[in-house]
Amino acid sequence: MSKVIAPAAINALKEALTYIYWYKPDLRAFLIQALEDNSILSQVNWDAYKRAIVTQVIDTLARTQDRHQATLLRLMVEVSRMDDFSHLARLEDGKSKVQRAEEAVAALRKLVTPYDDLIEEERAAQKRRQQVRRDSLKLQGVKQALEKLRGEYYQLLGSDNPQGRGYKLEKILRELFDLFDLDPKASFRVVGEQIDGAFTFDNTDYLFEGKWEKSPVDIGDLDGFSTKVSRKLDNTLGLFLSINGFSEQAIIAHTKGKLLVILMDGADLMGVLDERIDLPQLLLRKRRYASQTGNIYLTLTDMLLGA
Repeated sequence: MSKVIAPAAINALKEALTYIYWYKPDLRAFLIQALEDNSILSQVNWDAYKRAIVTQVIDTLARTQDRHQATLLRLMVEVSRMDDFSHLARLEDGKSKVQRAEEAVAALRKLVTPYDDLIEEERAAQKRRQQVRRDSLKLQGVKQALEKLRGEYYQLLGSDNPQGRGYKLEKILRELFDLFDLDPKASFRVVGEQIDGAFTFDNTDYLFEGKWEKSPVDIGDLDGFSTKVSRKLDNTLGLFLSINGFSEQAIIAHTKGKLLVILMDGADLMGVLDERIDLPQLLLRKRRYASQTGNIYLTLTDMLLGA
């Protein structure tokens, strides 16, 4: 707590709260919405006079500014912004009641201004807390989804049905790309043990091809895929996933000349599913490494070792 709220501002808040509502149920409803910690209100004697109720609530907050200063500031701002007192105007001697409320709020408004820096700090802190909560919920959802996909992939590793395995892997990959907001296109499809598709990442369109064969992918498959990519617009790249890796000849051949494709293998996929690296980070590291070194096949092991 960098700055204590002055007694004059505390008293102005009490005055304003006393006059902005005539009936105690209306005051109570406002405080329930304005206070994050409603346990304070449970300690109040609601049979007491309105001013006594307000004094008890605000004094409780003021005595514990180390914990409740943000609440006090929010309350001060909320009350100081009030400009509609039509609910008072309808009462007996309504004009007088409105005038007292307006004067009390105006007095508070003047005393709120010196705390603009604290209020701004609280707003920024509140935004950070909200973002942390959103990130936490998102992370929790991602972890649960990855756990599910990981279990499905483990089941595939023991499969001896190439066609059925291909369809199930297609589903896993589509959900994985979707999970990381990579916008997998509807063209994802399985042909034999081959998966074709497209996605978008970091303002770049990618063609995608996946193979799950017993042997590493050889130069012919990479030639065919690179030709597909070369026929697209200049900002299009290719991602080739081979569960069982690539032959050395294929890697060497496609490391020369214009780089159109980056390579991903089963260990990379497992690293994403095991939460050792997320998919966007994996793609970014592979693409950056390829552009810097000309090597289109950065393995997960080298990546985690700092290559």
